[in-house]
Amino acid sequence: MNVRRPGMRIAFMADIHANREALEACLAHAQDQHADCLFFLGDYVNYGADPEWVVQALMEHVEKGGIALRGNHDAAIGEWGGSMDPPAEVALEWTRNQLGTAHRAFLAGLPLTHVEDGFLCVHADAAAPSDWSYVTDAEDAARSLRATTERLTLCGHVHKPALYNVPDAPGAARASKTTAFRPAAGIPVPLLPRRRWLAIVGSVGQPRDGNPSAAYALLDTARAEITTFRVAYDIDAAAEKIRAAGLPAMLAERLRWGL
Repeated sequence: MNVRRPGMRIAFMADIHANREALEACLAHAQDQHADCLFFLGDYVNYGADPEWVVQALMEHVEKGGIALRGNHDAAIGEWGGSMDPPAEVALEWTRNQLGTAHRAFLAGLPLTHVEDGFLCVHADAAAPSDWSYVTDAEDAARSLRATTERLTLCGHVHKPALYNVPDAPGAARASKTTAFRPAAGIPVPLLPRRRWLAIVGSVGQPRDGNPSAAYALLDTARAEITTFRVAYDIDAAAEKIRAAGLPAMLAERLRWGL
């Protein structure tokens, strides 16, 4: 892979959703994995009980050289219109009241995409980042891959780790030629040459693939490998905070089931 960060290990974290316990666990795990830098792919707030702490932590990581992108829940902090389901809207209104001016400004100022030589980062679909479309199957992945010439696209939004790849040839990013698979936790996947890749890095704060453990991905640019990790964290503490804040109970319960 031809990147501006040769020989580096880059941790990619998305969909933290104000879950302090999950983020702390993933940051510690990434440090143990000797991550050289951190990329955050959006949705830092809503659902969870620690939006201020999470945004402050991100601000500090960005000051140290980390990269952060805006997700749809981050954008919704400054928007009004009731476009989410009722529990999310209740949590969103509560979240707005927890964030100070500096935190709101930080979220509002985040970019939608980040490109380096070799990879593109985005919260949702690279074909239309501000539409917040989901990449849930091979057809969606092909559409997203056609929107860039980079060898690797990394995104979140779906809350389920996944990998897609297509032949690296003109016009090859078609659904019929797109290979999809679910990465096994802790097993490096070689990003084979002559193919282009899309990686959904999973969710730190609210996994929805039936596994309640936090998820993030680690890219080794020297080896051209990407690894999905699952990290245990104190779910009971995170859930109890949600209930204590008076947020909808289902937001606490779903953490236990990873749904």
